[in-house]
Amino acid sequence: MKRLEAAQTEVLDAVGVLPVVEVRITEAANLALAAPVKAPHDVPPFPNSAMDGYAVIASDLDVLPVELEVLEDVAAGSVATLGVTPGTAIKIMTGAPMPRGADTVVPVEDSETLDGRVRLLSGRPRGANVRAAGGALEAGEEVFPPGVRLTPARVGVLASLGISPAVRRRPVAAVFSTGDEVLSSDAPSLPAGAIRDSNRPMLLNMLSDIGCDVRDLGIVRDDEAALRATLAEAADTADIVVSSGGVSMGEYDLVKHVLSGIGSVGFWKVAMKPGKPFAFGSIAGRPFFGLPGNPVSVFVSFEQFVRPAVLTMMGAKHVFRQRIAGTAVADIRGDADRLTFVRVTIERPSDGATLVRPLTGQGSNMLAAMAHADALAVVPAGLGVGEGGEVELEMFSWPEGRSREEALTWPN
Repeated sequence: MKRLEAAQTEVLDAVGVLPVVEVRITEAANLALAAPVKAPHDVPPFPNSAMDGYAVIASDLDVLPVELEVLEDVAAGSVATLGVTPGTAIKIMTGAPMPRGADTVVPVEDSETLDGRVRLLSGRPRGANVRAAGGALEAGEEVFPPGVRLTPARVGVLASLGISPAVRRRPVAAVFSTGDEVLSSDAPSLPAGAIRDSNRPMLLNMLSDIGCDVRDLGIVRDDEAALRATLAEAADTADIVVSSGGVSMGEYDLVKHVLSGIGSVGFWKVAMKPGKPFAFGSIAGRPFFGLPGNPVSVFVSFEQFVRPAVLTMMGAKHVFRQRIAGTAVADIRGDADRLTFVRVTIERPSDGATLVRPLTGQGSNMLAAMAHADALAVVPAGLGVGEGGEVELEMFSWPEGRSREEALTWPN
């Protein structure tokens, strides 16, 4: 069995980086920047009002209430034709450019409208409610470095700058499940010995969530010819191939056997629990990930291998989930020979502690417990964590926060 970090290193060494393309900003979500982005202009590009109210000179507010002559109204998208002078004000809407001479905005709710005048009831310091030009970003400032993945908020920033970013091409992932016992998730009933396919819908969603275009190749029966044809189709149409099931030691576990005939097998056992049976190899130069059949093993194997590999192909800087420390509120058992990922929930009382509680139902077939988990407790081989002990947590519900260099210290 390969040590986890050694297996992860081998996987990441084997995957290449996809070509650089320029995409429309509306198509950039989840992709990773291939080059740094610098602001071509200030954001905001001009001083503007942060509120609906009255643009004034702050010194006019020294004695309150004060009545000022209203020169004009300025809506967002318009520019004042007049300048503010002592004793005058301009009614202004949020986002409208500040008029010449004005240095402060008094909110409309602190005013009373008169005939051509306004009575201001409260004061504001100079500069209040005014957004400075370049207050968010200055022209020439680096907005994002290369390797950053484009979240919705980052897409919004690039849109505000008018930038169509250079990114790594979106990966195409082909996914299928194996097994005579596996039926589609929409099967109305289950014959004796059959199960519904939870792995493929889960994998399709996980791959889509990290930015892949996914191809659903369905369920492949335990037949060498059918499996060989599906693998060939997958390698011909996708950048990465992901299957579930068929990688253990049983007579009908055919994936490793077929793969070795039409491609190559790098390794197929990893010293982790769950997820020990795991086949990694290639078909026609495409990375192949043969995940186990049990759904929790599929989830954990995807997190440890497929996700970081796909993000590496996309040129992302951070490819592994963040890890933090927590305190066990109950014993967390490990395995004598394998690193163990234990499904846990997290509680955060008012004192700021991170309290970790293992869930019942740790079997690799028990996906419901996985659905209730907040994190995976990482328990080294041969160890356990007693109540009150510190445990490392892999936060699978948090964004990636570790680079390859930070996560893979093997060999030391």
